Amino acid sequence: MQILRLGGKTLRFMSLRKVAMGFSTLLIIASLASLFVKGLNFGLDFTGGTAVEVGFSQPADLKKVRNVLAENDFADASVQLFGSSQEILVRLAPRGDDVKAEVIGNQVIAALKQADDSVVMRRIEFVGPSVGEDLKEQGGLAMLTALICILIYVAFRFEWRFAVGAVGALLHDVIITIGLFSVLGLEFDLTILAAILAVIGYSLNDTIVVSDRIRENFRKVRIDDTIEIIDISLTQTLNRTLVTSITTILVLIALFVWGGQTIHGFATALLFGVFIGTYSSVYVASSVAIAMGVSKEDLIPEVIEKEGADLDPMP
Repeated sequence: MQILRLGGKTLRFMSLRKVAMGFSTLLIIASLASLFVKGLNFGLDFTGGTAVEVGFSQPADLKKVRNVLAENDFADASVQLFGSSQEILVRLAPRGDDVKAEVIGNQVIAALKQADDSVVMRRIEFVGPSVGEDLKEQGGLAMLTALICILIYVAFRFEWRFAVGAVGALLHDVIITIGLFSVLGLEFDLTILAAILAVIGYSLNDTIVVSDRIRENFRKVRIDDTIEIIDISLTQTLNRTLVTSITTILVLIALFVWGGQTIHGFATALLFGVFIGTYSSVYVASSVAIAMGVSKEDLIPEVIEKEGADLDPMP
């Protein structure tokens, strides 16, 4: 039987599956080791701290504001526009139990008045560390719930071995992406958590497309070699995978370069997540399914044959 292949040639992705799985294992071990030794550099969303809303008489220069704060012992301040170009929100890590939020707010205003006398404090509030602990717990539960729901969906939609492969690929993406932030010491806040959930959705989309093509070819292609069928399926979906990934990466590069400090971490997480998610959709999910013994028979509907059933003669 003549098999249609991309460009007349099937790419042998699965011939490198052992190398890929070894590479992924090393990345996961390195990520877990960094998380255990260094941990994450949690942002104010998780650690708590003081938030000071400040108003200017003209559009605020965020770079200048950050420099002034850094010169006045507020180098850890997170500065972003809030509502308009004349309003900014300054967030600061806790300065000790005996330091009141009002004192910190007055210090921030005094520092900013060195650059602009028109600075006015709009409001000040303190976020306790217990709120950050709740956010950590809720964020972890959100990711766990998403992975369980995906496992159930893929098991019913395709086959349980593909479900394990899909969830394994998603765990792979999440652990390595979080590990990147641990290794580099980048700030981890709610926007990064949102980016990781987006990476889960992006990676799952690629995995579902590949799994659907594998199931279709298992039923259509008259070949008993599981690895050959998976290679054919990956080759057929390669164009779609590359076009989707490249267009997404171009947008994320623009956000990374010109998006500003506020969404820099978000763009970093997504940009890395798209790379690692595309890789895992090709190698991790399929390799796990092969390792668990998926075969052609698992995805072909059983046909119940009735033997010896004679039709009743017509009266």
